Amino acid sequence: MANAGWGHWTPVNAAAIGLHLAGSLGQLAGNAERLKAQQGVGTMSLVKTGVTAAALGVTAYSRLLGKKVSEQHDVSAQSGTEPTVNTPTEVARAQRRLALLQWAVPALTGALVVISAFAGEQQRPHQVVDGITARLRRNG
Repeated sequence: MANAGWGHWTPVNAAAIGLHLAGSLGQLAGNAERLKAQQGVGTMSLVKTGVTAAALGVTAYSRLLGKKVSEQHDVSAQSGTEPTVNTPTEVARAQRRLALLQWAVPALTGALVVISAFAGEQQRPHQVVDGITARLRRNG
């Protein structure tokens, strides 16, 4: 039952990821000048890109592991992430990995919220001026 639900949710999740990536590229293009001029913006953008890539990778890997677990029928298990002693080794391994990843996805998403808040603070006028001044001092 749960697998059917997740199967129906997958296209929505894929669309959300695609829209997120398109929006991120638009933001990057819109802030290209500030990216070059303001100290700290480039580093923040690289960190945000890395965390986004990690979140997408963990999400994709979770999907693959979930498929591995759901493809097995009539398998003894406590839950989707908790095997029993009778659970086949490959399925149990996938379940243990899913147990860890179920925390990684929200942790990475939370990190993106924090980074985005920091990025928003970098756009305050005094932060822009301070960042550009620092960059000019460093390069001048």
